[in-house]
Amino acid sequence: MTATLSLRPGSVQFSRGFGLVAWVGLAFAALSGACHGAESWLTSYDEALATAERTGKPILTIFTGSDWCAHCTRLEEKVLKTETFSRWAEDRVVLLLIDLPQQGISQEERQARSRVCVKYGVRSFPSALLIGPDGGQIALQAGYTGQAADAWVAAMEGHLPEMAAKVAGPQEEVLSSLDEAVETARDAKRPILLMVSRRGDEEANTRVASLIKDPEFESLARDHFVVANVPRQTEGAPATRGRDDGLDDLLSGAAVAEDGVELIVTDDGKTPLYTQSGAQSPHRIVTGLRRFLAARQSVRR
Repeated sequence: MTATLSLRPGSVQFSRGFGLVAWVGLAFAALSGACHGAESWLTSYDEALATAERTGKPILTIFTGSDWCAHCTRLEEKVLKTETFSRWAEDRVVLLLIDLPQQGISQEERQARSRVCVKYGVRSFPSALLIGPDGGQIALQAGYTGQAADAWVAAMEGHLPEMAAKVAGPQEEVLSSLDEAVETARDAKRPILLMVSRRGDEEANTRVASLIKDPEFESLARDHFVVANVPRQTEGAPATRGRDDGLDDLLSGAAVAEDGVELIVTDDGKTPLYTQSGAQSPHRIVTGLRRFLAARQSVRR
């Protein structure tokens, strides 16, 4: 069975009864399947962003037109289907495919995909966009001029070290004592953001580490807070009075749940000004902290 495609806009023709919708469906499947390889391409922006928030990886978004864009097909063949790309993408990025064919998708889906284009200023196909876990744009590369896979991948990789360094940096700035945080906050004239979990709780420690590495959280914390990660004794453990005793006041005597992380904002280490569960996504945590800062600024005016 054969199909003949005219590249003139709006004039797709087929022979031997090959249906329009069926051909477009196979065209998209061929593109996405060929792109997939060993890695998994997502087609939902919201799902990709949620995955990026969870993993801390940036999103590599490919904007394509599967049934009309010849340069998109060249990018697919020379880059996205190669082992070079697959090896690079596997542990580095979340993959998102935004396909806008002339035919074969619903108006609702077309509008959803078009909104992503508008959001990031994508005006030409193909385009490759790197998006941070916070949804912010890292880099946009419009068009494809025939680069080999290694050169194309190197160009993408060149935009990532700065982000990686930014993620790695904040860990050195996170304090480990409430007393130290109070003293530092007094000099810096900033509120303290405490991350409190049960001492020795590995699941909670992993959650804290993931939050600290989140670029959106790191940026907000660096600019507005003194941050401390202070584990609390579990019930029945030997008492160590004299170190971080103010945690009892801040937590109102309540125990921290297993695998849980409590976020507490305070000025003096004794009075909580804002509390939030660390079980939420980094984006939701940041949104809550921004609202706190806005309310605090409004009261001070």
